Amino acid sequence: MNLLQQFSDDLAAVGAGVLRSLVQVCNGQRGAGAGTIWHADGLIMTNAHVVDGVLRGRAGVRDALTVRLPDGRELPARVLARDTEHDLAALRVEADNLPTIPLGDSRQVQPGQFVLCLGFPWGVTGGATSGVVIGSGAALPEVADPNREWIAASLHLRPGHSGGPMVDTQGRLIGINTMMNGPDVGVAVPVHVAKAFLQQAFAQAYTRV
Repeated sequence: MNLLQQFSDDLAAVGAGVLRSLVQVCNGQRGAGAGTIWHADGLIMTNAHVVDGVLRGRAGVRDALTVRLPDGRELPARVLARDTEHDLAALRVEADNLPTIPLGDSRQVQPGQFVLCLGFPWGVTGGATSGVVIGSGAALPEVADPNREWIAASLHLRPGHSGGPMVDTQGRLIGINTMMNGPDVGVAVPVHVAKAFLQQAFAQAYTRV
């Protein structure tokens, strides 16, 4: 087997592993995003903008937030914490023994590193896109807001990728897919920023909603 075929097979295996902790977040409207299971007792991370319609209480939308698990179950979800500045939200579903994703070290991400992003682009289950890291940290010229930390990669994020995982070649979560910034730059929130968001939210025992 040649090296290219081996790399392709290995990457497909990584994607298959990530699918075990990938969930679809439905907000009661036409749009839906993705999320990742962080804790076996039903803690899920996604983007704040994925749940915005529910939190604004639009007619027929409030209480319509649901999560479709990898095993096909669709459960009601509630927002535990939300941070619009970093576009992060933590959700809870009533379930246990869920498969979680291993966490990587986003501070060690290097330009040129290969990454894979998964989600539900245009409703396609587990749709993947891949590319290499352009840069990470604050003050990236590719990103409009220089005061926030990002991972920018040369890949295409589509509607439905939002809130899904950006992983390294070992399947470890390094970022939360957030947005496109131009035709060839996909942007993710680094996983260490997401960790800090959760720690602050739960330590202070409040939700930013």
